[in-house]
Amino acid sequence: MKTPFSTLILILSFMTAAFSQNRPRELGIPFGILPTGKLNSITDVAGVQVGHFTKIEGENIRTGITAILAHGGNLFQQKVPAAIFVGNGFGKLAGVTQVQELGNLESPIILTNTLSVAAGIEGVARYSLAQPGNESIQSVNAIVGETNDGYLNDIRGMHISPQEVISTIESAKSGVVAEGNVGAGTGTVCFGWKGGIGTSSRKLPESLGGYTIGVLVQTNFGGNLQIAGVPVGEKLGKYPFRDALEKSDGSCMIVIATDAPVLDRNLERMAQRAMMGLAKTGGIASNGSGDYVIAFSTAEGLRIAYSAKNGILEKTESLRNDDMTSLFLAVIEATEEAIINSLFAAETMEGKDGRVIEKLPTDKVLEWINGQK
Repeated sequence: MKTPFSTLILILSFMTAAFSQNRPRELGIPFGILPTGKLNSITDVAGVQVGHFTKIEGENIRTGITAILAHGGNLFQQKVPAAIFVGNGFGKLAGVTQVQELGNLESPIILTNTLSVAAGIEGVARYSLAQPGNESIQSVNAIVGETNDGYLNDIRGMHISPQEVISTIESAKSGVVAEGNVGAGTGTVCFGWKGGIGTSSRKLPESLGGYTIGVLVQTNFGGNLQIAGVPVGEKLGKYPFRDALEKSDGSCMIVIATDAPVLDRNLERMAQRAMMGLAKTGGIASNGSGDYVIAFSTAEGLRIAYSAKNGILEKTESLRNDDMTSLFLAVIEATEEAIINSLFAAETMEGKDGRVIEKLPTDKVLEWINGQK
């Protein structure tokens, strides 16, 4: 099926597609024991905003940008605690070392394709420098992650511009987040099927703090797909040692947001657990896979002002190690569900050189899952 588009498509984060009854949970697929937030989305964490830019031109351009903002204010002036975990480092994540060194996030998070990371950096820098209050700053740590969409997209053409990055950041909103073939997930492939953007959330009971944990993923990786315990990859004949081992390579970008008062050390521990969620779907973090997890806390009392009086930060309170277990579980469950959501939302796409990646045959998957209940 050819895609006859010849113009740019800008898709905002509040598209009602995310309310579709085709989301796996609404179709009866179980994902753990914790309840979701209202939208089952990373934007259930108050203040978090997401924007998508989807670029489909002619027959060969299938790419885009996804922007995630920890809050709607000036992120450079009001930084948030953050951490990054590298599950497998065959990829490009700009800004990683400063986050690891200082434990904070001072810019929007940008996801795009591999050869557009430079455009992402320039876009974030120009956006940050132009914000009121930032007139004198001379450096900003842009966080830009990627997956390689070169199977469906003319990646060598580097079709993403810094201005498109800025526009995507400015389009970011709270509310419903579109999934599937949108933004940075436009040209991605997951487990041999069409991948894309997926999101999910968990809301802890009040007895465990009542905190919200949200996850957004850009899926472009392989392995042996598992859904609700069903070996879907084997049943469909798509798994590494049957469908060519090199097709397991790829990448997965995972972004975790929480309103829990968690500092960078325990945010890194949360980020580590996201790889367990990826593993539950059958992902194997192959040699050629760039699997990165970015985690941040929006807790108001933990914000880090660029200029502190007398050089002293205000006293902060954060969760103890003993309080982290429920957040770990929430990350695992939400990551697993976000990945499967990306697969169910994605549609068959034809791209570069006439290549076609099919939509996951969800009807068959549902038959197998319902058959084991």
